[in-house]
Amino acid sequence: MKDSLILIGMPASGKSTLGVVAAKYLALDFVDSDILIQRENGETLAALIERLGVDGFLDVEGGVLSRLSPAHPSVIATGGSAVLREAAMEHLRSLGTVVYLRVSLEAIEARISEPHSRGVAMKDGETLADVYRERSPLYEKYADIVIDEGNDSAQVISARIAEAYKANKRR
Repeated sequence: MKDSLILIGMPASGKSTLGVVAAKYLALDFVDSDILIQRENGETLAALIERLGVDGFLDVEGGVLSRLSPAHPSVIATGGSAVLREAAMEHLRSLGTVVYLRVSLEAIEARISEPHSRGVAMKDGETLADVYRERSPLYEKYADIVIDEGNDSAQVISARIAEAYKANKRR
């Protein structure tokens, strides 16, 4: 099924929040991969990263994403680290349109005060700026559509996501 809308972007870029609203605009189901990972493993993301290490967590995340197969077209909010596992991203691309929610580093830093407690997959000594520099090219690589959030409201951004998705489907 190639009718899903997959949201990628940095942690705190609004994938879950905007995804729920976009799903309502589009009358699609909503899937949050972070919740699937937590439910499948019985732990928070932060606890999984602590127990498995970053690479172990990324393997778990990649496995969950690679098995994802929604029964109906859905808006799928991925974790910010989804792009670090190529096989998972190729599978997600096979499900539908990939939308990168681009947000400035400054906005991400303002939204995340405690990356480790939030469950951001970061190696020891890495900063949010390091993560941003590493992942930004990957978000660009996998995206069919890029949405620059700017200072718009969640309603406005979600409407832009929905319109871009519909326009992409018509092509």
